[in-house]
Amino acid sequence: MSVELNHTAVHARDKHLSARFLATILGLEVGAPFGPFVPVDTGNRVTLDFYEDPDLTFVPQHYAFLVPDEEFDTMIARLEVVGVTYFSDPHHRDPGRVNHLFGGRGAYFADPDGHNLEIMTRPYAR
Repeated sequence: MSVELNHTAVHARDKHLSARFLATILGLEVGAPFGPFVPVDTGNRVTLDFYEDPDLTFVPQHYAFLVPDEEFDTMIARLEVVGVTYFSDPHHRDPGRVNHLFGGRGAYFADPDGHNLEIMTRPYAR
């Protein structure tokens, strides 16, 4: 039997805002609310279920998305349109630049709740 990640909860102060932000940048759709969650389906049978708790103190997480190379520039342009700075490094020290790790391209940026999001066109070699 193989094991696959099916979904994960993403804590947010405003679940609708955070779900729309991610969907906009990645060119995805926000799904219909499911209980207390607002889902964004990533297309590989994994759903990010945004969960709102404005009183919760949470540690920002890191979410990395493998994206098609032909869509990468469009995603960077969407970040620029909404005024979100992207970085070539996970520590956000090299603004406005992309990296070229493993023969691809990648960038990091923060979502409205400070989660460190990454888009990359090649998976990391392990």
